[in-house]
Amino acid sequence: MIYTALTKKAMKVAYEAHHGQTDRSGTPYIFHPFHVAEQMDDELSVCTALLHDVIEDTEITFEDLAGEFPEEVVEALRCLTRDKNMNYFDYIRKLRKNPIAKKVKQADLLHNSDVTRLSDCENMSAEQISRLHGRYKRALEILHDAR
Repeated sequence: MIYTALTKKAMKVAYEAHHGQTDRSGTPYIFHPFHVAEQMDDELSVCTALLHDVIEDTEITFEDLAGEFPEEVVEALRCLTRDKNMNYFDYIRKLRKNPIAKKVKQADLLHNSDVTRLSDCENMSAEQISRLHGRYKRALEILHDAR
């Protein structure tokens, strides 16, 4: 991971925002954005990866982040934050236009589709896990097909 004053600020915001949250398998949620950030190779992408779920999953707003992070990060986060009224695959097609959002979403989907993470989901059936994995696979195909 790249450690700068800006990425450290993003780490702090993400850590505080996701405090007490767990993923489907009961693992502290913060491990997920940190894992995604580890896949990034530049400062703005690291910040975006660390913050990629704070708008959807916490009380933090775009306005909160706009005063603290560069516009490129906030814009990528806008692209990554799905409007629940939008078809999931249309959302994927739309976000792929932003290079930072596309890179973060690819890493996010790869981590989300890791079968070792999904296999720990006791509250999900094998069929649900398979369906979810298929959805992530299709989303990755859409991102890779972007021109």
